Amino acid sequence: MKHNNQLPNAHFHKDWQLRVKTWFDQPGRKKRRRLNRIKKAARIAPRPVELLRPAVRCPTIRYNMKLRAGRGFTLEELKSAGINRREALTIGIPVDHRRKNRSVESLELNVARLKTYKSKLIIFPKKLRKPKPGDSNPVELAQAKQIKGPVLAIEQTWVTENPRKITEEEKNFDAYSTLRRARSDARLVGVREMRRKAKEEEEANKKK
Repeated sequence: MKHNNQLPNAHFHKDWQLRVKTWFDQPGRKKRRRLNRIKKAARIAPRPVELLRPAVRCPTIRYNMKLRAGRGFTLEELKSAGINRREALTIGIPVDHRRKNRSVESLELNVARLKTYKSKLIIFPKKLRKPKPGDSNPVELAQAKQIKGPVLAIEQTWVTENPRKITEEEKNFDAYSTLRRARSDARLVGVREMRRKAKEEEEANKKK
């Protein structure tokens, strides 16, 4: 050893074999999940395998143009579609009481999804001999088929624009100065209003 350094304390005698994690059960787990999905589909037939999900926007400016499946429908959406919140989950509609509608577009989109789902819904009576009001008729019951996969798949609403030439107006447009000017105008609203009022008072005093 040279110099006045700290003595090395390298731990090379750990039983590392005890700390190794293996993943040999991955194929078995995959097969088990697939068989469980098949069993569940057969058990709940002819009900759909998945629930109806609302269409929501992805968070952040980067992804907010895309639609994805949400957790559940809001209370306002259910009320607009004429569906009781207590019976919603019994007919395959999940409810999320925490989510709120921040725009009219999202509300109308999900209300339309609920109404479309409700128009295609086939409700089986608990007792075939004693159907209740609201249950489907025997002809509709005979036509029932199980839907596998997403119910009413979400379609993207935005359309990509084709490439085009840049116009002269766009070439001459200075985005930086426009944004800085708009920012300064927003900040100086109060100051300019005070100056305007002071100027009006001064002119009024001169006339007196």
